[in-house]
Amino acid sequence: MTDNTAGESDGFEAWLRGRVPGRGLRTKGAAVLQVLLTQPRRVSYSSAAEAAELAGVNVATVSRTAQALGFSGWSDLQQEFRARYLSSLSAPEVAAAQRTEGELGSASLRRDLESMAVLNRRLDEQVIRTIAEAIARARHVLIVANGSYVAVGSALGHNVRLAGYDATVVRSGADLANAVSQIEPSDVLVAISFWRLYQSTVTAAEEARRRGARVFALTDAASPALAAAAEQVVLIPAEGVAFFPSLAPGLALAQAIAAQLSTVDPERTRRSIEAAETEWARFGLLHRQPRRAN
Repeated sequence: MTDNTAGESDGFEAWLRGRVPGRGLRTKGAAVLQVLLTQPRRVSYSSAAEAAELAGVNVATVSRTAQALGFSGWSDLQQEFRARYLSSLSAPEVAAAQRTEGELGSASLRRDLESMAVLNRRLDEQVIRTIAEAIARARHVLIVANGSYVAVGSALGHNVRLAGYDATVVRSGADLANAVSQIEPSDVLVAISFWRLYQSTVTAAEEARRRGARVFALTDAASPALAAAAEQVVLIPAEGVAFFPSLAPGLALAQAIAAQLSTVDPERTRRSIEAAETEWARFGLLHRQPRRAN
């Protein structure tokens, strides 16, 4: 697979050109854009200085071009660009494209730490409040997740229910179609999809939006269709090492939403947790039983 073919297969050209301001780019900025379009594999892992050298410009021009395309700088542009590039590759191609040095176990931990720092820097706290409050007001919350990211959806769904709210986690197939058929305007759909976006997730988000429900997407690079269906797209770094996308940032965001949700109606959440714990004891689920308050 050539760099140019990879870009075309993932819609790099349409995505990048769609971000170009109406007035266009200056000549040197256009040179940076051309490098992005024609050498995605190389640029995905290049420093700003390396990208500047490829384009025949200086580092300041690379930064200004990133800002003209709607990013705070090269680092933020590269983060989403690389996510889109990797989503166009198969699992073996992802492993070949990444530049990972040393032991992969340690590299995976380092990558997660870096991604968590990016998430912490980029995430607007208001977004977490908006999603939590929407969940609290919803008649029902439908959480759609696929592949390994079912783990993120399951964690979010478990904690939403524990906080006292109605939620269902589904993946693709008849269960998803059946669940979407029951969506009402007072519902919320949370679409969770990373790396290679599932068509079933996009279809569910589009149908939920058509039915009047509120839709939120947790992803590393939303397609135009998913972005159009969602009220809010939360971009979460998900790049791992070897063949595996990272679960850590997605889980962290799910936990942040659950934590915020617990503050919306603290009394409701307290009652729900106490009721759940009573049943945990009745079912004998815990190896160590908590001490009862006097």
